[in-house]
Amino acid sequence: MHRSAKRLASLLTCAAVPVLLVAGCSGSDSDSSGDASSAASSSAKPSPTVAPAKFKTLPNPCEAFSKDTIKKMLPKAKDASGDRGKSTDNASHGTCSWTSSDEKGVDGTQWRWLDIGYQRYDSDPGVGSGDKRATDFATKQIAEAKATKGAKKLSTVRTSGTGDEATAITYDVKRDGTNFKNTTVVARTANIVVTINYNGAGLAGADAPKSADLLKQTQAAAKEAVTAAAKANS
Repeated sequence: MHRSAKRLASLLTCAAVPVLLVAGCSGSDSDSSGDASSAASSSAKPSPTVAPAKFKTLPNPCEAFSKDTIKKMLPKAKDASGDRGKSTDNASHGTCSWTSSDEKGVDGTQWRWLDIGYQRYDSDPGVGSGDKRATDFATKQIAEAKATKGAKKLSTVRTSGTGDEATAITYDVKRDGTNFKNTTVVARTANIVVTINYNGAGLAGADAPKSADLLKQTQAAAKEAVTAAAKANS
């Protein structure tokens, strides 16, 4: 009996050793997991940030130009107040257009078209700052103007003093036997892009307008449109 009791005690002691070892290993695994979690947390990169957009809204596009400018560019405008395009978000996108048909009897008719488009971008960490997004859009607008089908005598002119950057594109397009003179100005001011199209033609025997005159008027109109955008956010 004594030897059996002594042998049993010895077996119990040996049996306890693996339990202690397992317990010790479990504690070690827990500590290691905690360290790995802490390391992962400390190495996590912060979310990207971008500068906030400067402008928060847009002006009424039909009020981008003064009455004098409209009268000069469209002497016989069908509607001097303009035709405003529909938009689901007037704070981000807006358009307006005008037409003019100045009939001069036997001297023919001077026809004009003017339109303006405003596009505003907010800053988004996923795609970039409002300024960058606007710059990308302006680049596309310029490329589209240059790629106008049938464009001839195409010329690109830098326009100073108009927002952060502005480019004018002039070209001729012939439609139904009539030569149309076209000018497009794309201007960016911070996170807003202004695109203006102005074109004219002499109909029924009238002389075609001079490209230089259309360019000068469109550049002046672009400056007004950029100023209107700033005033809308002041």
